[in-house]
Amino acid sequence: MFFELIYEDKNSRARVGQIITDHGTIPTPIFMPVGTQGTVKAVHQTDLLNLDAKIILGNTYHLYLRPGLEVIDSFGGLHNFMNWQRPILTDSGGYQVFSLSPLRKIDQNGVHFRSHIDGSKHYFTPENVVDIQRSLGSDIIMVLDECAPYPATREYINKSIKISIDWARRSREHYLQTQPKWGYSQFQFGIGQGGVFADLRKEYIEQMLEIDFDGYAIGGLSVGEPKELMMEMTDLSAEMLPNHKPRYLMGVGMPEDILNSIELGIDMFDCVIPTRNARNAQIFTTRGKINVRNLKYKFSKEPIDPELNLYPSNYYTLGYLRHLFISDELLALSIASLQNIAFYLWLVRQARERILSGDFTKWKKEFLERWNIKETN
Repeated sequence: MFFELIYEDKNSRARVGQIITDHGTIPTPIFMPVGTQGTVKAVHQTDLLNLDAKIILGNTYHLYLRPGLEVIDSFGGLHNFMNWQRPILTDSGGYQVFSLSPLRKIDQNGVHFRSHIDGSKHYFTPENVVDIQRSLGSDIIMVLDECAPYPATREYINKSIKISIDWARRSREHYLQTQPKWGYSQFQFGIGQGGVFADLRKEYIEQMLEIDFDGYAIGGLSVGEPKELMMEMTDLSAEMLPNHKPRYLMGVGMPEDILNSIELGIDMFDCVIPTRNARNAQIFTTRGKINVRNLKYKFSKEPIDPELNLYPSNYYTLGYLRHLFISDELLALSIASLQNIAFYLWLVRQARERILSGDFTKWKKEFLERWNIKETN
């Protein structure tokens, strides 16, 4: 059994489950810290273990370019290379189709990339992306697709989903014809696309369900569309996805979006927001967002987040962290990144506990009312 549904909320579609892999069991709902290039930026793997991060995310495109498969193969896969023996999910490179649009060209068979590092040419197909992820050894592998931009015309999205569903079929066929490389199980997720056109999303998901993946992701959101549309498409997609398989909302990561999506039945999340915002001195705490460069924290002896009661939340003061940022000390990036990841992992743990106790929707409303109060100068 890959996914076990443990409990469903009586007042919403929120649910608690677990994903079972050879590298460990992942309780859901879960947040996956993003380790694009084999590292969660500015955070040690030992710190992730101390925070009890259950799974991290890597990126096929970036790891393929650097350090390259020859290096990772020589270590026996990504887990050994980065010394992380818990689960890893790898994105297929589909997001880079969106984010690196000036450097790529799509045809019916795959994507031509020009490396953002040295300009060298590479070609990703549904089949070789499976092969790359077999070499990486990730526990959960994603299919190659096109993450379409917003805004995009209906004509563009219609053409895009026809290519992506063909790639999804080819990806699944190749996955079923190949074997894991490093002696442990791998599972494959399909990705639902369709932009912000409800009928096209429905059409795509219906076809994707016929392919029968191990789990399903919702893609092509959080790319610039209004939040109302993002949540509408998430709701539509989650309602169509099977109850007995995990549901993954890709790249959506503001705390309110995570909680609202959990309420719609989403199990898995990833986003660069915790670490990216940390590097810009925005700290996520149980009492709200803090811009720690603010002058009012200069003399603050208050711990970063005493409610979390764990390192680094209760170890460093806001005054000290502000000093590190003002002084451009590298330790600032590490402390802030670790704090934000700690908060996100706390948030999904709280959500699981509240679903199980039957008061998730009440807790979510009260928490967001308190958390969304804007910081005052």
